[in-house]
Amino acid sequence: MTEPDPAPRTSSSPTAMTGLAGWVEARLPVISAFRAEYIDFRLPRNLNGLWNFGAILTVVLLLMLASGIFLAMNYTPTDAGAFLSVEAIDRQLAGGWLLRAMHMTGANLFLAALYVHLFRGLYYGSYKAPRELLWLSGLVLLVMVMATAFAGYMLPWGQMSYWGADVITKAVGAIPGIGASLEHIMAGGDHLGDVFVHRFFVLHFLLAFLVVGVVGLHVTIVHVNGSNNPLGIEPRTPKDTVPFYPYYISKDLVGLIVFAMVFAAFMFFWPNLLIEADNYAPADPMHTPADIEPEWYFLPFYGLLQSVPSKFGGLLASAASLLILFALPWLDRSPVRSMRFRPLCRIGLFGLVAAFILLAVAGKHHAQGGWLIVARLAGLYYFSYFVVLLPLASRMEKTRPLPASIAAAEGDH
Repeated sequence: MTEPDPAPRTSSSPTAMTGLAGWVEARLPVISAFRAEYIDFRLPRNLNGLWNFGAILTVVLLLMLASGIFLAMNYTPTDAGAFLSVEAIDRQLAGGWLLRAMHMTGANLFLAALYVHLFRGLYYGSYKAPRELLWLSGLVLLVMVMATAFAGYMLPWGQMSYWGADVITKAVGAIPGIGASLEHIMAGGDHLGDVFVHRFFVLHFLLAFLVVGVVGLHVTIVHVNGSNNPLGIEPRTPKDTVPFYPYYISKDLVGLIVFAMVFAAFMFFWPNLLIEADNYAPADPMHTPADIEPEWYFLPFYGLLQSVPSKFGGLLASAASLLILFALPWLDRSPVRSMRFRPLCRIGLFGLVAAFILLAVAGKHHAQGGWLIVARLAGLYYFSYFVVLLPLASRMEKTRPLPASIAAAEGDH
């Protein structure tokens, strides 16, 4: 008795593929899968320019990976050789200055774009159901990128690298009970040297590729749950969405071109604008710089760290400022997502942004004098927004009426 032939597979594309593409598609339908997820994939029709930052972050991440691999080939992860190898990359390696400028500029603008991406999620309620996992994966990505950036900041082993490492290891050492052991493990011994530099070089390299994996997970969740939009309402009719190609591919390309111009301006005209001059001097444990401060993207957390009298309390406050974001989907119980329809919370959110900036400025001034009071008030508001304002507003706020659909909001009935 012969078994019937299996039913032939049909291609999901309008026309059957031939040649090599058809042979691959019949055995592994990657082409049709790519078409479904990146060509025909439908998105809300009203996405604004803030949605460009996802594509921007992806491109900058790939650029940093490529430049980082070539930099790693010429880097010496030792106490004596790290600074000299970085100088050799800048001065002797053909095109080395360009690779390093791309990497450093990419790091700064990647964090800037990530903060804008985070603000967009807060403003439009992208943390609400059914996108809690999307929000949580994005926060994991933020923490991993910060850890990668910190590890990378150590690698030039200049003055700011060394003394920044000294500050953070001593802050970790202030943790009751296990602090001394953690400090010893982190430093790799009784002093900062070869072991520390080598460990942070490996950590930086490893985390960079782990970030790529988390980005892949983040994008997958977007394609499973769909994208949020400025109105915060789900698409209800075919008129509410448009295909990714050509509409959002062309939109992303425009955003990337504008971002590339900003990137080039920083890289060629102001390469040292966001870099401390002290880090162009080799690490010297016997000479403390006049001002020890982290990179600009860590300044708000540094302001919190400095505003608390005890080192452990400051470390706890800095960690809590990130951890509280993980609880946001359950702190904000309002059924309305977008702040466009929540007037009270919108004012509160702009206050949160102001508090974050004030913490950064206070951190720049080491939270001394009047800036200590500013840092404490800004920190108090930061936490109050999440644990007081949002839960109360979820119950008491009078929201504006939502439109019937995305198309109706744009006058297309």
